[in-house]
Amino acid sequence: MGKVSKDALSAINKKTGKNITEGAVKKLASTVKPSTMQNEAELRKLIKQVSAMAKVPVTESTVNEIIGAVKKSGMNPSNMEALMKMMIKK
Repeated sequence: MGKVSKDALSAINKKTGKNITEGAVKKLASTVKPSTMQNEAELRKLIKQVSAMAKVPVTESTVNEIIGAVKKSGMNPSNMEALMKMMIKK
């Protein structure tokens, strides 16, 4: 994974009120495989990991919305930044 943009980290940290490091994002992103975005159970697990990292609770309905949006968009699994941006809009 390349460098996480400062804008994305800044938005994440501002939204959550936490200081999430680029290293933490990269570590989590390194666990994501192309199959993760296709497998609902894996995607749920990833969403919960991001939620825990940010210490921001995510409701089941929000998880379902994120999963639906990811499936509909056909999001590139290597684009972890886009997934995180989608999550912080909730």
